[in-house]
Amino acid sequence: MNEIISQFQKLGIIPVVKIDNAKDAVPLAKALCEGGLPVAEVTFRTDAAEEAIRLISEAYPEMLVGAGTVLTTEQVDRAVAAGAKFIVSPGLNPKVVKHCQEKNVPITPGTSSPTDIEMALELGLDVVKFFPAEASGGLAKIKAMAAPYTKVKFMPTGGINAKNLQSYLDFPKIVACGGSWMVSGELINSGNFDEIKRLTREAVNTMLGFEIRHVGINAQDENEAEDVAGSFEKLFGFAKKSGSSSVFAGTAIEVMKKPYLGTHGHIAIGTNYIERAIYHMELQGFEFDMDTAKQKDGKLVAVYLKGELGGFAVHLVQK
Repeated sequence: MNEIISQFQKLGIIPVVKIDNAKDAVPLAKALCEGGLPVAEVTFRTDAAEEAIRLISEAYPEMLVGAGTVLTTEQVDRAVAAGAKFIVSPGLNPKVVKHCQEKNVPITPGTSSPTDIEMALELGLDVVKFFPAEASGGLAKIKAMAAPYTKVKFMPTGGINAKNLQSYLDFPKIVACGGSWMVSGELINSGNFDEIKRLTREAVNTMLGFEIRHVGINAQDENEAEDVAGSFEKLFGFAKKSGSSSVFAGTAIEVMKKPYLGTHGHIAIGTNYIERAIYHMELQGFEFDMDTAKQKDGKLVAVYLKGELGGFAVHLVQK
């Protein structure tokens, strides 16, 4: 998996945008970056696409911008010259794929059948677009095709929205999903970039699914921990359960048997995808203390942020 595809996997969502007027390119890029998705697949279906890619690349060089709906090698050359870092096509054209490979430009061609996948494998690809996703059978078809092609991963696009996004991303053979529900043509053409920013942030939060799992309280010793947890049990009926380092009252209150991280204690925040959550939070400037990371079956399941919020340490927990 190349570096661009690896970034796709961390981002989880790839906004697919159609820009009719190049003047909208930079405000759109700003809205996406501030909304938490510094990435855009600019479709080559309009006369403004090439200039839009150039303007975004110049204004936001750190942004991952690429060209979509690329049908010819000539379009590949124009897109790359404008600053496109990746190419996406609706179908699998061996000539276009080979041209991208010769130029060392990542390409994700569209597939919708086992025959398409075998052509992709013959070309040395292991990540393909699945398009149009919902119209072609959706997640059920992806799972069916993934069974015999165990090394292939998918980037579905077409019919993906906030309601079905998680069901797609929960399947481990899916790298990321392309979507346009947060960047509709109507919003772009009307210049409603504040709404695009809001919908983008909402899409990221929906994907990550943050929720409070429990609050940790720092007790001075085991006796105090038992007393505090016991009080929660008496007051609210939260069943007390003692562990090696803490005492739980129900599932929402954890009392530490000796002071741990945080002046007052800690707050555990659950997330659908902990690796993606770390990436997105680091994009916002937050840092993690990887010395606190916990693994289970070789996968990261918990890690603390550096510092405190209101006197509490905060850690992510994989749901």
